[in-house]
Amino acid sequence: MEEKMNLAPDAFEPVSKKDELDDEKIVAPSRTFVQDAWRRLKQNKASFIALWILAIIFVVAFTSPITASHPNESNPNYANLPPKIPGVNINGLNGTSVVAGKRVDAYKQNHVPSKVHYTLGTDYLGRSLAQRILRGTLVSLLIGLFATLIDLIVGVGYGIVSAWKGGITDIVMQRIIEVISSVPNIVIMVLFMLVLKGGMLPIILAIAFNGWTTMARLTRAQTLQLKSQEYVLAARTLGESTFKIAIKHLLPNLSSVIIIQTMFTIPSAIFFEAFLSYIGIGIQAPTASLGTLISDGQKNFQFLPYQMWYPAIVLSVIMIAFNILADGLRDAFDPRTARR
Repeated sequence: MEEKMNLAPDAFEPVSKKDELDDEKIVAPSRTFVQDAWRRLKQNKASFIALWILAIIFVVAFTSPITASHPNESNPNYANLPPKIPGVNINGLNGTSVVAGKRVDAYKQNHVPSKVHYTLGTDYLGRSLAQRILRGTLVSLLIGLFATLIDLIVGVGYGIVSAWKGGITDIVMQRIIEVISSVPNIVIMVLFMLVLKGGMLPIILAIAFNGWTTMARLTRAQTLQLKSQEYVLAARTLGESTFKIAIKHLLPNLSSVIIIQTMFTIPSAIFFEAFLSYIGIGIQAPTASLGTLISDGQKNFQFLPYQMWYPAIVLSVIMIAFNILADGLRDAFDPRTARR
């Protein structure tokens, strides 16, 4: 026998208008493109940690004119003192060093007052290594940021103009980029040093001289795709000027490419500055940068390794953090490139 099914009395009645509206409600909150990218970036733990590390480094470096106001103050009596942190009795951090096979208190040997201590030790002139690392980090960051800013302004503008004009103009502008890219950075740096007589400016100009070409090529490639989109064609049909189209339509859609490339350009500029200063044609004494500190520490590395290790660690952390953050931003702005 067939069993009777117990159905509700309204089982076959049409769905009311109210029920239809409830079913069509969107559960997920609406987000803008930036909010969605920020959410994806926070989900990437490594990139989010790298962002906070860089934020801390920037805050510490840019407050160093207050916290490390005398980086070049020397005291030959306190030369080459090891790191000392009060209350920490760990070799390498308690002010002791090995002399003739025995561990001795270097601060007592140099008659340093008990209230005086150097967290990261001193260099060969008795200057505080902690203060010099803070100021050196600031100098390296400023060089990287200013060089990247020039790359940003020149590269983005050049790439948009090249792609928008097209034809012979585009061909000529791309050949100019190829010529500039073929000139070695070292040659440019030496020429700028001869003309401008040292300082931060020749390093910034040398880095920016051909560093903008990568940004220009990326911007051009994206602009070639965007200029044929319907909203751009509609704006041109309505008589919008080229400048307004670039500001309203091109730059907002190029923002992800620009931000990602900027995050890769900054560490490259910082490393190039450190390389130039390390080989002796960058920042000159007594100004500190991460490159000059590593160069000075390398001279005493066999006997006083901490003088090289600390600035090298700071440089490595900055480089790694920027690259991890850049990878995270690339995945956040373009989920299709995210590694699964």
